[in-house]
Amino acid sequence: MRWLTTVSLAFGALARLTDAASCTGVWAVSPNCTSNEVAYKRDFFYIGGEYVYNASLSGSIFSDQLYVEKLTPQTGVNRTNPIVFISAGVPSGAVWLNTPDNRRGWASYFLDHGYQVYILDITSVGRSAQPQFSVFPMKIGSTDNITRNDYTAPELIDPYPQSQNHTQWPGTGVRGDPYFDAFMAAMIPLTSNATRLELTMRKNGCQLLEMIGSSFVVSHSAGSTYATLLSDECPSLVKASVNIEPGNTPFQSLVGNSTVPAVGRTSARPYGLTTTEIGYVPALNSSSDLETVTVGEDTAGNRSCIMQTEPAHQLPNIAKVPYVAFTGAASPHITYDHCLINYLKQAGVDPEWIKLGDLGILGNGHFMYLEKNSDEIAAVVLDWMESR
Repeated sequence: MRWLTTVSLAFGALARLTDAASCTGVWAVSPNCTSNEVAYKRDFFYIGGEYVYNASLSGSIFSDQLYVEKLTPQTGVNRTNPIVFISAGVPSGAVWLNTPDNRRGWASYFLDHGYQVYILDITSVGRSAQPQFSVFPMKIGSTDNITRNDYTAPELIDPYPQSQNHTQWPGTGVRGDPYFDAFMAAMIPLTSNATRLELTMRKNGCQLLEMIGSSFVVSHSAGSTYATLLSDECPSLVKASVNIEPGNTPFQSLVGNSTVPAVGRTSARPYGLTTTEIGYVPALNSSSDLETVTVGEDTAGNRSCIMQTEPAHQLPNIAKVPYVAFTGAASPHITYDHCLINYLKQAGVDPEWIKLGDLGILGNGHFMYLEKNSDEIAAVVLDWMESR
């Protein structure tokens, strides 16, 4: 038995040495492994927040501040408008730096094209402050099952027909694969108080834009909620709202299910696109003033939508900002992003919807900017931004 244990340990050590030699997954942390990021200068700042007195501490702490990294290309900036990257919060803003299989991330891609880049950790996540002394409980970022089924390998459970076309995630997409494990390790908790999170992101985000000037706001998933708030609060400072699979589906959150499509539907965002109030016209007394109707047959491959009843309240501030959404051909979002696009149109916004499949870019899931063809997708985003 002792001999078997020794052999097992030896094989385990050999496997670890093999991984280290190949710089696979987290083993790329080794000083012997070369980074794929481009050369840049880095500064960090804390934006917004306020002093809050706490009697039990007999003093004040600084609360609700937003962590911001400023990345400047080593070769210099040659673009007029910076880029502000906002993640969903799970993972933190670090997700824009490099991919789980250690390729360069979108931050490097756009730095290489001469952009000044700012990366945020949304309030309550990563290096940003916890709101109000963390009195609100934290919620999970993701479980291994959620990550596998929704992001890295939906094809294994076939929750919607398009999932069978998912091919772009590096590795197997399941627990035990070094790239999956590296991605899963980046999933961190965030506050359960969506109202507080939105209020601080709106205030701090606009303060950042006031300091750096009109910027492209590039957001992913739930991060699009905060881009929406910035477009509503300070539209003149948002050059364009660039949304990678926006996660603020009007009034609901959806998860596909191939046998019972209505399963996986939960109420969310009482103001349609947000949890907190945004600038509808005519003005609302409360979210209950938004009367809604469910539209369309609900199937696994094409989900039904919740729309306003007519005449619809309009969103004039958000309509001032150019808006684009990008959706992967094999992502669950291909089954329901039409709900957001149609809702924006109903509210007077003129959104563009770029479905990667229509461009011949196939196989992408929800985290397309981490997948094997991430640079190809970044080039499409860059072309759209340059057209602005």
